[in-house]
Amino acid sequence: MNAQQARSIIEKGGFVAILRGNYTGWFTRIAQALIDAGATAMEVTFNSPNAAEGIREVRGQFGDAIMMGAGTVLNVKTAEIALSAGAQFIVAPNTNPDVVRYCAERDVCVAPGAYTATEVMTAVDLGATLVKLFPADLGYFKNLRGPLNQVPFVPTGGVELTNAADFIKLGAVAVGMGSAIIGDYVKQGDGLQIMQQRAATLVQAIRAAKQK
Repeated sequence: MNAQQARSIIEKGGFVAILRGNYTGWFTRIAQALIDAGATAMEVTFNSPNAAEGIREVRGQFGDAIMMGAGTVLNVKTAEIALSAGAQFIVAPNTNPDVVRYCAERDVCVAPGAYTATEVMTAVDLGATLVKLFPADLGYFKNLRGPLNQVPFVPTGGVELTNAADFIKLGAVAVGMGSAIIGDYVKQGDGLQIMQQRAATLVQAIRAAKQK
């Protein structure tokens, strides 16, 4: 899968479900619930236990049914480990030129984090496939995107179920959501079912927003 194919899948689904925390033993169950909800992309952050193993497990069981990404990739070594585990896109909270170039040279979808206009355009010039606006604020995003409407933004951090569609309406190609969609509650009782329902509601809201 090349960078543009991965970007298209992320844009089609409109959101990336982010797993940050200890989900050892839960990766495939969470992935199944997300697939059933209509999600297209899932990210495991590399400051989480057994991140590489989680990516490998999901890819092994589901193949391309849901696209797997690696988050909090702060250096090239981590990118190498993530891609070896089967990650299909790379995400970071910052813009590390070495990581962006490493991915761009291999035609791997990479979404470095940026906040200011200068940071955003630095990421673009380095070859970023997408730009993770981090942290995200609706009013700030509206003002930033005004002069930078050619940039494929994925706002993350500050995106909630109540405002995700608003980011899409303002021009975001997708949003990233962690605890707002996946939290420790999934490990308790009917938590997986609750998460699936929340994800399905989000999918519908984003689809509606993209049609306007």
